[in-house]
Amino acid sequence: MPRADFPTPVKNLIAELKRLPGVGPRSAERMAVWLLQNKKAEPTALAEALVLAEEKIISCPACGFFATAEVCEICTDPKRDETLLCVVEQATDVLPLERSGAFKGRYHCLGGKLSPLDRVSPEDLLIPQLISRIEAISGEMEIILALGADVEGEATSNYLADLMRGKPVKITRIAQGLPAGGGLEHADELTLIRALQGRRDF
Repeated sequence: MPRADFPTPVKNLIAELKRLPGVGPRSAERMAVWLLQNKKAEPTALAEALVLAEEKIISCPACGFFATAEVCEICTDPKRDETLLCVVEQATDVLPLERSGAFKGRYHCLGGKLSPLDRVSPEDLLIPQLISRIEAISGEMEIILALGADVEGEATSNYLADLMRGKPVKITRIAQGLPAGGGLEHADELTLIRALQGRRDF
């Protein structure tokens, strides 16, 4: 006797949900069942929102952030300091910096980081666009490297710094150290080294 299973449309939905990052088979199954059985789920509204986002959202050709027009709101904001350019790995990295309210310049999203193991080379990132943006600005700029502290992030930062040497830019890097509310007992050695190296007057 064959075992009962979900109908094919439900299995197809589970298969699509499983493709999402961080979603395993059991989670995908729970989400699919919730979408189909919960009165508050509104799966049609979810589907419409996905279709609309796919149709309307583009990657800003200037900086790589999310945009609905030819360029994003950040690139068209005249109050932004164009001599300050913060380089991040992904478009989603812009949001924590924006929410902090501490940065008033512009951004450049690389679209990833150098990773030979994953076959990500400089040609796969938006590095030529970064250089073009730097060369288009008259006068000195500050380039802030806000990349990850892992091996790939370090390699990408070093590569960019070497590439920009000799250009009229000041290259800086965001400070790295202990998180607010964190104690020394939870910090790894590399974090403590960077916290000590990045100390400032109190």
